[in-house]
Amino acid sequence: MRNFFTSLLGAFTALVIFFTGLCFFGLMFIIVIAASGQKKKQGKLENGSYIVYNLESNIVDAPQSVDFGQLARGGNEAMQLRVAANALRSAAKDSRIAGILLTGSFEPSGYGTSYAALKELRAALKEIRAAGKPVKAYLNDASAKDYYLASVASDIALDPYGLIIMPGLASRPWFFAGFFEKFGFGVQVTRVGKYKSAVEPFTRKDLSPENREQISVLLGDIWKDLLADIAASRNLKPEDLQRVVDSEGLIRAEIAKNAKLVDRVVYRDQVIDELKAKTGRTGSKDSFKQISLEEYLKFAKAPGSDAPKTTAKAPAKKPATILGRVAIVYAEGEIVDGEGDRGMVGGTRFARELRKLREDNDIKAIVLRVNSPGGSASASEHIQREIRLAREKKPVIVSMGGLAASGGYWISAYGNRIFAEPTTITGSIGVFGLFLDFEKLANSIGVTFDTVKTGQFADALTATRPKTEAELAVMQRMVDWIYDEFVGKVADARKLKREAVHEIAQGRVWSGTSALKLGLVDEIGGLDAAIRYAGIQAGLGEYPKLTEYPRKKELAELLTEMFEKVQPSMRQSGIVGSIASRVEKELSALNAFNDPHGVYARLPIGLQVE
Repeated sequence: MRNFFTSLLGAFTALVIFFTGLCFFGLMFIIVIAASGQKKKQGKLENGSYIVYNLESNIVDAPQSVDFGQLARGGNEAMQLRVAANALRSAAKDSRIAGILLTGSFEPSGYGTSYAALKELRAALKEIRAAGKPVKAYLNDASAKDYYLASVASDIALDPYGLIIMPGLASRPWFFAGFFEKFGFGVQVTRVGKYKSAVEPFTRKDLSPENREQISVLLGDIWKDLLADIAASRNLKPEDLQRVVDSEGLIRAEIAKNAKLVDRVVYRDQVIDELKAKTGRTGSKDSFKQISLEEYLKFAKAPGSDAPKTTAKAPAKKPATILGRVAIVYAEGEIVDGEGDRGMVGGTRFARELRKLREDNDIKAIVLRVNSPGGSASASEHIQREIRLAREKKPVIVSMGGLAASGGYWISAYGNRIFAEPTTITGSIGVFGLFLDFEKLANSIGVTFDTVKTGQFADALTATRPKTEAELAVMQRMVDWIYDEFVGKVADARKLKREAVHEIAQGRVWSGTSALKLGLVDEIGGLDAAIRYAGIQAGLGEYPKLTEYPRKKELAELLTEMFEKVQPSMRQSGIVGSIASRVEKELSALNAFNDPHGVYARLPIGLQVE
C-alpha cells in the first residue's frame, strides 16, 4: 500500500524523474571531491582575523556523511550543531580571533535549524561577546530564524533594500481528505486522546477545535520565548517588539533601525571596508583578515582542552580519575520499524547500537539526543527497552532538540535526567492507527476483489476494502492497550501519578517551558548542558571524551550505500518546486508508517512552525 502511494505521489507532482546515468556521475563526483579533500592543505589563520559565519546551511544534530540526495538535487549543506557551537566557544578564547561576522540566511531542511538549535548557537555567540570580542551581523532579507540568531550581535547592519521578515509564527497544516475522496481512497482511524491529531490531514479538511487549541498554546509559548530573547539582546521591551511585528510584518530597513532592531543601514561594501580598517588592510586589494567558520573548525580546540582535568565534583562512588567516554546517540528523524533508511530512526538498528554501548565498559554514560516526531510504537518500545537496561549500568541523559514528541517522548521518558529547550516541541502522549483502502478507486476502473478465508479476521489487514466494525474494534483495543502502556511508562519513569499523566497526555503537544512545569522534563538546557551533566555523573568531569552514533562512514561504505539505496532525482526550484516538495513531504510520511501492528505514536504530520 505504501508503495502504491509513493507511485501516486510521483505521478501527482511530476517531479521525481529517475536517471540511471546519474549514479555514475555522482560516483565520479564523490571520488573527485574525496581526492581533492585529501590533497587540500589546511588554510592559514592570521592573527586578528574575523570568523565569517555564512548562515547558508542547515543546522542538524547528527554527524553528517555525504548526502547523496543533496548531490543529486544540488541541495544545501548541513552543519552539525555541536561542532558549530564548540567552534564558536573556542573562538571566544582564541587570541588569533578578533571577532565574528554573521551573514547570509539559513536554509532549513527536514528537522534541522530548529529554534532549539539556534538557542544553543546564541549562547555560544554570547560567550564571544562576553570575551570582549565584537559580534557583527550583516543582513539582507533576514527570516525570523536569521534575525533570532543575529539579534545577539553587538552590531547589526541591514542592507538599505533589505528586510527583516518576521511577521510572527504560524502553522498551516495541509489536509488531503478531499483529495482522497476525489480519487476514491478510503481512510479509517482508531486513536486515543482528544488532542491526537496526527490523523487529521487524512480525515479532515480543517483543524479540529482541540488541535487548534493546542497549536495556539504551543506557538504562543515558543513566540514568547523568542520575543524575550530578542528583546533582552536589543534592550527592548517584548511588547514594543510585538507592536513592530504586528504593524509591519515585513520590516523595511529604516523602520527596523527606528525600532532599534538594527544598529545601522549600510551597504555590504561599507561593512567590508570597516573590517578591512579594523584588521589593518585599509587600501589593500585584499579583503579583511578572515576565516570561514567551516575552515576554523580545523583550528578550534576541543571543549575543556584548556580547563583542569576535573572541573566539577563527581559523585563519591565514581572517582574523577576513571577513564572512559560519553557516547552521544542521535535519534533524529521518523521512528520506524526495522533498520530504517538514512535520516530515520530504525528501531532494530538503534536498539542494537544502544545494546553495544550498554555492554561497552569504555562507555561510562550515554547522552540520547532526540529530534524526532515519533512514529512506530513497537520500534519506540524496542529503543526504550534498551534505554531502561542501559540506565541500570550507567547514566542515560536525554537532550531534546527541536522535536521530542510522541514516540520521541516514548524513547526519552526513562532518561535519568531530561534536558529540553524552551522551544522544544514535546509531549504528544497518544496513539493512533491509520488504515487506508483503495476499493472505490479500483472499482471505478473496473477492478474488483473476492475473498476466501479460514478465519473472521484473516484478511483484516488488506487495503482492498474498508475495515468492518468488528475489525476496527480489534484495532481500537490494540490502540487502547498501547496508550495505556504509554501512560503507565511515563508515570513510572517520571514518578507521576497515572491520573496526572493521563490528564496532560491525550496526544497534546507542549513546549519545553510547559513540559518543565508539568514534570515531563527536568531542566532547561541544550546538548552542551546534557553532555556536561553526563560527564559529571560518570565521574569524567564537565568535558568528557566523546564518541558519536551514527558514526561517519568511510568512502567505500558511502559508495555501497549509493548503489544500494539512493534514488537520484531532479527537482524543480522556485515556488512550484517548493509546493511540490511540501506535498511530497506530507504524503511521503505514509511511507514511514511501517509498524507491524499498524499503531503509531507520532506528532501531527502537518505541525510545521513557520
